[in-house]
Amino acid sequence: METFLIKALQLIAALAFLVIIHEFGHYIFARIFGIRVDKFYMFFNPRFSLLRYDPRANKVGLFVSQGDEEKKTPDRAAITFKVGKEHPAPADGRPGWRDTIYGIGWVPLGGYCAINGMIDETNQTLDSEPKPWEFRTKPAWQRLLVMAGGVLFNFILAILIYAGIAMHWGEKYIPFEAATEGFDFVPAAQKAGFRNGDIPLMADGEKLDASKGDYMLRMVEAKEVKVLRNRRDTVTIAIPDDFIFRVNDEKGFMAYRLPVYIDRIVPGEAAAKAGLRDGDHIIAVDTVATPSFSELSPALVAAAGKEVPLTVERDGKRITVSATPNEYGKLGFQLRPITDIYTPVTVDYGFFASFPKGWEIGTSTLGNYVGSMKHVFSAEGAQSIGGFGAIGNMFPERWSWLSFWEITAFLSVALAFMNIIPIPGLDGGHIMFLLWEVVTRRKVPENVLVAAQYVGMAFLLLLLIYANGNDIFRAFLK
Repeated sequence: METFLIKALQLIAALAFLVIIHEFGHYIFARIFGIRVDKFYMFFNPRFSLLRYDPRANKVGLFVSQGDEEKKTPDRAAITFKVGKEHPAPADGRPGWRDTIYGIGWVPLGGYCAINGMIDETNQTLDSEPKPWEFRTKPAWQRLLVMAGGVLFNFILAILIYAGIAMHWGEKYIPFEAATEGFDFVPAAQKAGFRNGDIPLMADGEKLDASKGDYMLRMVEAKEVKVLRNRRDTVTIAIPDDFIFRVNDEKGFMAYRLPVYIDRIVPGEAAAKAGLRDGDHIIAVDTVATPSFSELSPALVAAAGKEVPLTVERDGKRITVSATPNEYGKLGFQLRPITDIYTPVTVDYGFFASFPKGWEIGTSTLGNYVGSMKHVFSAEGAQSIGGFGAIGNMFPERWSWLSFWEITAFLSVALAFMNIIPIPGLDGGHIMFLLWEVVTRRKVPENVLVAAQYVGMAFLLLLLIYANGNDIFRAFLK
């Protein structure tokens, strides 16, 4: 339960942040071009809002129920605070920030920016007489920038986050050649021909580099991958066409192997009783070689409660000690971190150097994400589509600021791309119609926009149900 709550909290925090930035992109361009924004909301607010601020009346309301426009029923708040004097609208009708009602809804699945005079999910019908502050009265190029603002701001945000990560944490990686024990591979990868201990060398003839974050994607999408096996043999592995789907359900695909060096002995436990010391390197349990923790753990579980010989390297010599793992297969010691075993490469970035790095990572992430979309248009790809559960599972079980910002940056890139797809109901749908207007110099009829909006929203709702249905199927039925 605790793990679920931590992941859910990270998901909600990331989505809230990304949605606010996305909608602010629309808002700021609308304000620049003198378009009135009626509402600016974080999260959706069907029936009521958790918080609502009306700048004209200078009132803050808590738990505000939605009024009925047809019956002229005003909104009602359970608690209302007067925070200053009222500010009447200017006589010339010129819109400002006070014309926008700001609020927080109770459904944490998105948010919206209700732009006056625009056919979207918040306003399907328009008055017959256009007003100068309405979206529909502005030139096509201004409307195009307003609609592209959300996507633009999300991509800029991703670049800034990646730049911030580079500046604060720097870049740290272990070169493949330094990891002498190689990698562990998930079962699906082993079925394709990989072996634990393999060291990746090339994908489709191009060298793989640990400093490039896309090396795993390049491997799963390659036709063939060359690896170094047993520290001496170069082996070519033919990658199946559906390999990306085979490893899709298994986190990570591959990970650095962790040699078993003792970092700290727990007093009174089996390791201390056996005479093991800090710095010892366990290389075998009885007759089972343990080049990494992935071999040590099952070997100790198999010997739980029984005395077994351990082969240990200490001060350049091999010795044998006897130890009795507890009923859980534990000896009672902490492992030395992998970065204390293999020497990592660390690159620090200053303020100015961090921005080119952020741009490099942002554009690379976008390119990889767009390239991976081709897999969606297949039976296996459709089954791999996930909803909020899949997104939530991207976050670690324990809070890590580095992981949070890395995943948030990736989601910002994904949100930017998904919103630019030309589907009515998304920003890309509006942009598609505006580009048509720019090219033909004719506006798309209002009834066509309304119909397209309904169709697009229906499609998106079905896609949302399907994606989250896949999550449920994978979690409970598969």
